[in-house]
Formats: sequence, C-alpha cells, structure tokens
Amino acid sequence: MQIELDDIRKGFKVYERPQGRWGILKGAFTRNVRLVQALDGISFGIGEGELVGYIGPNGAGKSTTVKVMSGILVPDSGECSIFGRTPWKERVRHVSQIGVVFGQRSQLWWDVPVRDSFEVLKDIYGIPAADYKQRLAELCCMIGVEHLLLTPVRQLSLGQRMRCELVAALLHRPKILFLDEPTIGLDAVSKLALRAFLKQENRKNGVTMVLTTHDMDDIEALCERVMVIGRGKLLYDGSLSGLQQQYAPEVIMKVNTDEMIASMYSRLSLV
Repeated sequence: MQIELDDIRKGFKVYERPQGRWGILKGAFTRNVRLVQALDGISFGIGEGELVGYIGPNGAGKSTTVKVMSGILVPDSGECSIFGRTPWKERVRHVSQIGVVFGQRSQLWWDVPVRDSFEVLKDIYGIPAADYKQRLAELCCMIGVEHLLLTPVRQLSLGQRMRCELVAALLHRPKILFLDEPTIGLDAVSKLALRAFLKQENRKNGVTMVLTTHDMDDIEALCERVMVIGRGKLLYDGSLSGLQQQYAPEVIMKVNTDEMIASMYSRLSLV
C-alpha cells in the first residue's frame, strides 16, 4: 500500500465561555474546556494510482485526516505510513512527493502575478529549469490558464484561482495529490473542467488522489472507491453503489443525489 493509516487518533481542546448573564466577565478569569475527538481510531490503506472519495458531514474529521497524511498535523496516537515514511517526522522528503489543494486555503502569493508564485515553487522544490518549463506548459494547456499567468492572484475569480492552485500543486510531479474541497464555490463549467483534468492526470500519470468533498457529482464522476467518515470513525469503505444499497436503498433517483447522502447521514445519526 502507498498510504497506510492504523488506529489514528486526534483530539482538540475547545475552550467555551461560561454561559449566563456574567459569562463574558467570568470568561476573563476561567474557561470551560471540552475535548473534541476529531479522529477516533481511523484505519485504511490506499494503493498506488487509486482515486478515492473521502466523504462525511461537516466536522466529521475529513480535513484532519488529510492534514495528518500531509504531515501538517501530528496525531495523538496511531501510525501513518506513506511511501514507508512517517509524514510529520520526514517532512522535507514527504512533501517532495505529495501535492495538496485546500479549497479554502491558497498556496499562491496574493499580490503578485500567478507566474511569480510558480517560479517561487520551482525554487522551493528544486525543479530543473527545463523540466519546469515543460511541465508548466503542459499543465497550463491542460487546465487552460495560459492567459492568467501575468494576472495578480487577488484579481482571479474563484474558479480561475482553483485551476492555478492545481497547477501549483502538480508542478513538481507529485505521486500523491490530496484534494480538500477543491470544487467548493465553483460554477458548473469550472467543475466539469476540473473533474476532466483530475481524471486525465490520474489515468495518464498514475497520480494517487484522495478527494474530500460534499459534492456527490464529484464522487460519482471521479471515484470508484468511497470512504465515509462520521464523528471521527470510518463507517464505510467500498463502492458508491454499495454505499447506496447499504444505507439508502429507498432512494431510487440517481446515485449522486443529495437525497442519498442525506439519508445515509440520517441513518448513521450523524446530523
């Protein structure tokens, strides 16, 4: 397996202000602490070249899992092995072989042209000049961002920025791509273009992809395997059709409908 997680657990402390009329004043001197278990014994394996959908309601632990796998977060316990390495212990070697796209975070510099951000990433990853030029031209052509290279990032639309984020994540030819809500806020045309590119990159270059999303159209269009997480636990790992048969057989509309996933969450008491 290229990615292996074994009994990963991660909790966060949430500080809450005392309730009542004098809550603000009391909060200046004392705070209630509540422990939220974001990941509660997550275990799974992903093979090379797989394109896996990782879904669940808000607060289920999807982004926390991605951050553990990318080495951003250190779990409280458990083991995570990617390429035989522990992500948070060998950060430099690890990040040289992965790409990450967060739908609500940017790795591009806000006030400079897109090309300048790509040039900085070239230096960070140590990409040879000839390979960088070839890869940039290839990605720009495939995603259609050639005309955006001289535009400051702050002037891009959300859809344009997300396409540039993908280029940035793939410049160094990563073997694994983590996608956390990459189509959030995108219009229908941008979503279709993004899905087509991801499918092509997976099939042509064998890039392993882990996709977290609330858009079931993304899952149906891209993923043969689906994992469902809820309240920090892995609840399902299998095909999308199997998910429907197991949790929402009464939904007879297309498998990608919101009704199916809402019914599944309800049955699992996640909402």
